[in-house]
Amino acid sequence: MHVLDLQKEIFSEKEKRNIEIFDILRRHGPISRPDISQEMGINVVTISSYIDDFIKRSLVYEKELDVSEGGRRPVLLDLNPSAGFAIGVGLNLMNMVGLLVDLKGNIITKTQVPRTQASVGEVSECLLEIVREILRRSKGYTENIKGIGIGIAGLINKKNGSVHWPQKMDHYYTYTSVDIPLKDLMEKEFNLPTLIENDSTSACSGEHWLVLGQECKNVLYMFSGVGCGIMINGEVYRGSQGYAGEVSVYNYKEQDLFNCASGAPCFIKRWEMDLGIIDELKAILLKDKEKANEFFRAASCSMESVDLKNVFIAVRLRNEVASLVLDNAAKRLGIKIAYLVNLLNPQVVVIGGGLEEAGESFLNRVRSTVMDWAFHESTSDLKIVYSQLRENAVAMGAASFVLERVFAQL
Repeated sequence: MHVLDLQKEIFSEKEKRNIEIFDILRRHGPISRPDISQEMGINVVTISSYIDDFIKRSLVYEKELDVSEGGRRPVLLDLNPSAGFAIGVGLNLMNMVGLLVDLKGNIITKTQVPRTQASVGEVSECLLEIVREILRRSKGYTENIKGIGIGIAGLINKKNGSVHWPQKMDHYYTYTSVDIPLKDLMEKEFNLPTLIENDSTSACSGEHWLVLGQECKNVLYMFSGVGCGIMINGEVYRGSQGYAGEVSVYNYKEQDLFNCASGAPCFIKRWEMDLGIIDELKAILLKDKEKANEFFRAASCSMESVDLKNVFIAVRLRNEVASLVLDNAAKRLGIKIAYLVNLLNPQVVVIGGGLEEAGESFLNRVRSTVMDWAFHESTSDLKIVYSQLRENAVAMGAASFVLERVFAQL
């Protein structure tokens, strides 16, 4: 078993510098030592001692000389992308994705299956099978795979990697411990250190790691409307025990009393992962047979098989009911985001988890709702965008945590 501690959350000053140098090399390489020194505000001698260690470990290599403005031309440095790989696995609303990525975040191997709606035990087995498939297709990389990152819904216990999963009992929700110790199971079967992280936190990290620039230091990633990933001052925020980002309150004993006439369910009440889109759609279709027939023709589905993909297809075909339901959901999501924007004042809000398939009208409705409900001062420079990593966001973020720790713990 590798000695790498993937669940580690608190880094020493040296480890933080390792991570910062890694990020600069990944974003800006090839780059010279003096440029890294200037970027970090640390003298070049100190930077060189870090770089020399990376070179000895073959994580960084020196390459062609830069153009000089006089005197010796500085040697350029770049990451050796094949010096280490990580497996990332993530769930979103519609898919389960597995990736093998290199140090620069390039995807080497990808596998993707539809998300199962089964029990958490069956979801865990599916995650294991995805890792098996990635390893089967990555024979030439096995020796350099440094670890496995899993992005999954629920409350993650950082001490032991266990997951508290939202389990529906009749029409109530409760959080139950996962029967299968996923972290231990992964490490035992694959002999690789494993990190278990919340899905929205992973997605936030992935989007920041590969898409957003370094100037974006305050970010919200809305993973549907159930949870959000939070980045404050350039660092992922997890809270005192790792449970930050749950954007609803819930008390099963009083949930039937907790309703809103506008935007039912209330924007701070626990939602279904799909923002209640399917439940609202079915309620409308059950009341109007003509509209139901129009929708099912457009979406090529039945009442029993309808899912979010069908709704998105129907919207693209300008189906009236699908458009109405998505518009209502966008408004509910916009109200929730407006509250979070007032609370946290981010630079960017990223919408993902599968909702990026909903189209521009959905995003525009979210934007206009946020502008209507949040303080003008908090929204004057705010960007609200879809995830660019799309279905890869959670898996990529989980892999990024692994690679970050590879560099941190040298």
